[in-house]
Amino acid sequence: MTGVRSTRATAAVARLNSRSEGHPYVMAFTGAGQFILRERIDGADRQLSDALPLDDFVRLVDSMGPKKVPRITKNEAAFMKQLVKRDPAA
Repeated sequence: MTGVRSTRATAAVARLNSRSEGHPYVMAFTGAGQFILRERIDGADRQLSDALPLDDFVRLVDSMGPKKVPRITKNEAAFMKQLVKRDPAA
């Protein structure tokens, strides 16, 4: 079970690193099975979170850094434009 847990947490940190250029984040795993988020600055790690269970850790990591703007296809944009044009009273 630890492998699956750490893979999910590692993936969350990898997503954060891909969104936050120049800010290398790393994850630490405690003996109690909890996760800690750290930022590596000039070769030293600075702790950013307390020890958290997996779900809380992933939620925290996903909430950090710049958010990715969802891609919208031309068809989706045209559809949303049509929805805005409609008059709800008609």
